[in-house]
Amino acid sequence: MKSEQTEEKLKERVKELTCLYEISKTISQSNDIEKEVLEKIIFIIKNAWKFNDDAIVEIQVLDYHFLTSILSKNTIFQSSTINIPGTEPGNIKVHYPQNKYKPDQFLEDEQKLLNTAAIEIGNYIEKYQTLEKKDRLRRTIERIDRLSTLGEMTAGIAHELNNPLGNILGYAELIKLSNVDPEIDSDITTIIKSAIYTREIVKKLMFFSSEMPYQPRQEEIKPIVTFALSFLKQNFQKKEIKSELIIKNCSLTAKIDAVQITQVLFNLLINAIHASPQKSIIKTIVEDDAKNLFITIEDEGHGIPDAIKQKIFKSFFTTKTTTSGLGLGLSVVHGIVKTHNGEIIVQDNKPSGTIFTIKLPLS
Repeated sequence: MKSEQTEEKLKERVKELTCLYEISKTISQSNDIEKEVLEKIIFIIKNAWKFNDDAIVEIQVLDYHFLTSILSKNTIFQSSTINIPGTEPGNIKVHYPQNKYKPDQFLEDEQKLLNTAAIEIGNYIEKYQTLEKKDRLRRTIERIDRLSTLGEMTAGIAHELNNPLGNILGYAELIKLSNVDPEIDSDITTIIKSAIYTREIVKKLMFFSSEMPYQPRQEEIKPIVTFALSFLKQNFQKKEIKSELIIKNCSLTAKIDAVQITQVLFNLLINAIHASPQKSIIKTIVEDDAKNLFITIEDEGHGIPDAIKQKIFKSFFTTKTTTSGLGLGLSVVHGIVKTHNGEIIVQDNKPSGTIFTIKLPLS
């Protein structure tokens, strides 16, 4: 009788060791977190249990939920928690049908095996989550390096263009003053407009390359917003668009770079005017809470399709024609807001249009 019991224990021990070996082997051959690996593991565990024909193994971790077979309503089970740092714990269970087995028919060594398997699974998932984070970090660093190089190149190009543009514009204006031929006057006007447009692009390139220095000071917000709106007064009038300004705290101040925030407002308001139909309203709302300043610009234009909302802040992305936009305006806005440790949020206006909200820390 004792020899039979010893043989039975030895048999169960071999099954347990085989189970752990096969789990370790399966995990070591995997290159990622794969559902096939987790499915394979639960079948390996099933074979290690004493009454494996009736055992049903269930695993629930992250977004994965697998069973070795259909689970009946009434079961008894052993369970072990799968702990993964930074995520909700999962679990692994081995079920027996309640009408056929009693809880004391689970072996103590089986619980220990289940606990070890849970640790192995948790380590497996954590390992690949760490590798994924490292890979994302590596890609981010590479992207920052590329952007840094691009910024230096852009700054160089902008500086090189500045002098010849100034000469073109200056001499064109001199020719225009002394010219009496209407046909030549029209051509010179075209040259001047093109030079001015190109100069604006150069300015945006300089903002994009961070050549414009960041100089934060404690500033009143109301004068900055009213200046931007008054500067664009003719743009509003040209399209018969009404500008509505709502300032909920007229004495509000924040630590910002006034020049850069003015550039942000120019870009957002010009975009809103461009997108808005005649006789519509563009609202500018300034408010705050205990920690943050909020500047919201609401238009009643055609809105931004969901398909491109994630792209609008990317450099050189534009839905305008090549003669009316370079695709740097919102990229500059995004860069300036990030420099201020803030964020910019885009939402749909109802029933039509777009809402841009700039959120900046007050200090």
